[in-house]
Amino acid sequence: MISEHASPLAQMGSVDAGGQNVYVAHTAKRLASLGYEVDIFTRRDDADLPTVVRWQPGIRIIHVDAGPPRFVRKEELLPAMAPFAERVVEVARRADARGDGYRLVHAHFFMSGLVARRLKEELALPYVVTFHALGRVRLLHHGTDDFPAERGVLEELVMEDADAIVAECPQDALDLCTHYACDPRRITIIPCGFDPQEFAAIDRAEARRRLDLDPSRPLILQLGRMVPRKGVDNVIRAMRPLRDDHGVHAELLVVGGNADTPDPVATPELGRLMRVADECGVVDSVRFLGRRPRDELRDYYCASDVFVTTPWYEPFGITAVEAMACGVPVIGARVGGIQYTVQDGRTGFLVEPKDPTGLAHRLAQLFSDPAIPRLFGQRARRRAYQLFTWHRVAEQLDALYRHVGGVRRSASDAMPFAFTQQVG
Repeated sequence: MISEHASPLAQMGSVDAGGQNVYVAHTAKRLASLGYEVDIFTRRDDADLPTVVRWQPGIRIIHVDAGPPRFVRKEELLPAMAPFAERVVEVARRADARGDGYRLVHAHFFMSGLVARRLKEELALPYVVTFHALGRVRLLHHGTDDFPAERGVLEELVMEDADAIVAECPQDALDLCTHYACDPRRITIIPCGFDPQEFAAIDRAEARRRLDLDPSRPLILQLGRMVPRKGVDNVIRAMRPLRDDHGVHAELLVVGGNADTPDPVATPELGRLMRVADECGVVDSVRFLGRRPRDELRDYYCASDVFVTTPWYEPFGITAVEAMACGVPVIGARVGGIQYTVQDGRTGFLVEPKDPTGLAHRLAQLFSDPAIPRLFGQRARRRAYQLFTWHRVAEQLDALYRHVGGVRRSASDAMPFAFTQQVG
């Protein structure tokens, strides 16, 4: 696996550590449990990191020297990809010489795809790519992209050269075809997932007791990276009409940031969000908690009455699935993968992004009768376990790898999850 900026070792919730890190970590673990030996190549962003970390049985993390050994925004890493590719090719050549060379490459993000192209050119290694986000779609929703202007062209080159492309949801597949003219026959839809050992329903009262939260106040959770496109400001703005127009005195917990304390210096976006809360007159209803360890996240999900995520653009949205696995209804933006994972009116509600009034209305509807979130939560948990476990994801990747690598258990292994057949 190649994941140039998203290492499984990174602290979740910081500026460039989110869903891709989780995806790489968990798919590697599950593939190893199926008998794969997995090397994850990621850029060295700390001089003290060892070159090779034997992370889990069957999994090594290899830190590649490319660019300065410190944090660099992913938007500035493209010049480092040439030396990154050189060093990965060197490792692959040595593995070939020992007789234990690589069979297949899975690239994550377009820059890793450029490295995979080089491996294919030099060593004839087939590769699969998951983009996790697309530059042209980001431009469509944001109006700007901090990556170099050639990103779209480079993404096209990777798409044309890859042996298979993994889309994370039907919208992702549609975007590939619409904005890049990608051949749909080369796209396989395989979603992201969750680990049932990490995320499962526990008693709400017990979760609140552990976190020292009010046992009776309606509680809304927003959890994830603190960057503008996540739309956390939209949730904060909804707290005023929720209180004034609907009479619901709820509390919003905001979990995420670059530090364990809600520090606006360490996380400038938190400073902006704090100002939004002040301007809206809801400071007493919004609690910023900073980054939290991953092993505490289940308690935050389970303590909440509802999880809200209203980004402008979201290729998949792992946090929504994690909340669903904990039996929590989700109100999500009608964008990207969220509109696939959340069933409107069954496991939660879908709303338009940047519409705090509409969000407040749906929150009030959810809080109007305790039976509604209870029923939605039960359905959400069932849907998560049916479709989105990492074990299921890894089995689908295994089938795709066998097809791409030319090794099959049976004829039925050939491309079983094509774009034309939506998963689930």
